[in-house]
Amino acid sequence: MLYHLLFPLSDRFAAFNVFRYITFRSAGAVVTAVLLSLLLGPWFIRKLQGLSIGQSIRAEGPERHHAKAGTPTMGGLLILFAVTVSTLLWAKLDDPLIWLTLGVTLSFGAIGFTDDWLKIRRRKNLGLNAATKFALQLVVAGTAATVILSLPDEFAVASTVVLPFFKTAVIDIGWLYVPFVALLLAGASNAVNLTDGLDGLAIGAVLIAAATYGIFSYVAGNAVVAGYLQVPFVGGVGEVAVFCSALVGASIGFLWFNAHPAEIFMGDVGSLALGGAIGTVAVLSKQEIVLVLVGGLFVLEALSVIIQVSSFKLTGKRVFRMAPIHHHFELSGWSEPKIIVRFWILAFLFSLVGLSTLKLR
Repeated sequence: MLYHLLFPLSDRFAAFNVFRYITFRSAGAVVTAVLLSLLLGPWFIRKLQGLSIGQSIRAEGPERHHAKAGTPTMGGLLILFAVTVSTLLWAKLDDPLIWLTLGVTLSFGAIGFTDDWLKIRRRKNLGLNAATKFALQLVVAGTAATVILSLPDEFAVASTVVLPFFKTAVIDIGWLYVPFVALLLAGASNAVNLTDGLDGLAIGAVLIAAATYGIFSYVAGNAVVAGYLQVPFVGGVGEVAVFCSALVGASIGFLWFNAHPAEIFMGDVGSLALGGAIGTVAVLSKQEIVLVLVGGLFVLEALSVIIQVSSFKLTGKRVFRMAPIHHHFELSGWSEPKIIVRFWILAFLFSLVGLSTLKLR
């Protein structure tokens, strides 16, 4: 919005020329999202407390988590508000990739909101059943994949998959791209949801991943830089860096209140939306496979659940004391803050490995 209002004035006032730069508007999006989160956070928490919107804790979860019952949840609404407002203020609104990213994020958020609302009404940790939730995620993701392949030529996202660490390893999977993207987005969404089990753990990891994909988006949207680094150029995806920056700012602001001991939880409305957002940016920047590296922590969390369930069904034995894996370390005696910080370090290292693919080709 600000770009469309102020940049045209640059012919008369040279200072407004800064609005042409994605880097300047990305910085503005970070600051705006942080301020919105910090200013609205206390009011939002009080509002949730007044409405008795509190977290229900799984009976089979770690014993120490039972003390967290009743902590305000659905804080993801605050994150989504800060991200949406900041993006609309600082991004170029004639770029369809911005609207696509916001649309997918808010749609996944709507699924999470429904899940959270059912839990609150039932006063149990039972919302949408797993099959229904996954089906809704696939519908949103499949629709997004179809839209991606039908974008105008100047914003075209090819049905190709780029393999990291190789210069010319590009595979065109044709019509399989739609189910591939659908599964990737749904998987990313659920992986972040599984990671959201300790105070600040998921939002800290999302912050790191969003910053990383902000760099990928900027690179992929700049023809000169993309050509130099030999990555696919996607017209208009540079603007998605503004969205990523807004997500970084909103994550910082939310972490202020979500840090241990948490005053608020993001709920599924936050975790499902944030996973969908990261997955969408990975697709648009043509760094889908790299998401396994950048989101390595989310992958580990999801794999721990898959391994645990598979092992128990096949052998009747558990590999971990409890899954997802952060609960395993809790039951092994690690304090919650220690687990959180060490997992953040892992998330940062995974992101560095992902960024290295820009140069190691």
